[in-house]
Amino acid sequence: MPLEVNNVTSVQISILQANRIWNESLRYDPDQLTRETVETGRLFTAARFAQLPDGGDSSPVPIFIVGLPRSGTTLLEQMLGSHSAVEPLGELPCLPALLRSIMEGATRAGIRGVPEALLRLSPADRQAIGSEYLRRTGAHRQTQRPFFVDKLPHNWSNAVLIRLILPNASIVDIRRDPMTCCWSNFSHSFSRAHAASFSLEKIGRAYVDYVRLMEHLDAALPGTIRHVRYEQLVETPEPVLQELLESLGLPWEDQLLRFNENKRAVRTPSAEQVRRPLNKEGMGT
Repeated sequence: MPLEVNNVTSVQISILQANRIWNESLRYDPDQLTRETVETGRLFTAARFAQLPDGGDSSPVPIFIVGLPRSGTTLLEQMLGSHSAVEPLGELPCLPALLRSIMEGATRAGIRGVPEALLRLSPADRQAIGSEYLRRTGAHRQTQRPFFVDKLPHNWSNAVLIRLILPNASIVDIRRDPMTCCWSNFSHSFSRAHAASFSLEKIGRAYVDYVRLMEHLDAALPGTIRHVRYEQLVETPEPVLQELLESLGLPWEDQLLRFNENKRAVRTPSAEQVRRPLNKEGMGT
């Protein structure tokens, strides 16, 4: 049993100490993400979206599952990936790589912020970038299923980019209780790719920024983002999945509830969990 010290276990003390060291070494600035989400809301209003000319690749094939890490993205992908029409591809690097290319060109033109860079994309740019995304993801595909899932959680911050380059793609946001989600991030050993997770304050800030952007897009583009609550998915999976499938235009298939029988490779910290039948171990802890 871990040693109790003022109601804090020795394991928790080790987590706090290790995360403090990582947090200090990474020098992650949470203000940057806040500025980006606030600026996105300021530039991409409902009126602005309505004024934008058509553009992007019209393919409806991609399904993006987004949210903070440890929010149930792997579980939801495993469920949808058990559908005969959906191929689960895991956490693809394609969209962030394309955004880096956009920002390299924007920086050379004197544009610093992501929102302004996206606003300046022409219809031809959006078409080319959307087609390039599909070309790159095609290299990861192994089946001819009509749809595929890209479940990189951090793509929540790229929701506007997705809308611009793939206007018919589906975006599914899965959200977990903030306290549970943030602690799960803090207590898990992530890499530099999720630098906010090494500070409770910074992961809390990230959660607030994430919710801010999702709520803004719900108001500016109603119905564009589909929302799933992790706790509801675990408590009553069938009606939640039925509603989601209906919104995606897919028929119900019973194997979604037998997702743990899916033998595909899973390369996330939740790999062991999705090999077991649905349970409530991750709720309220």
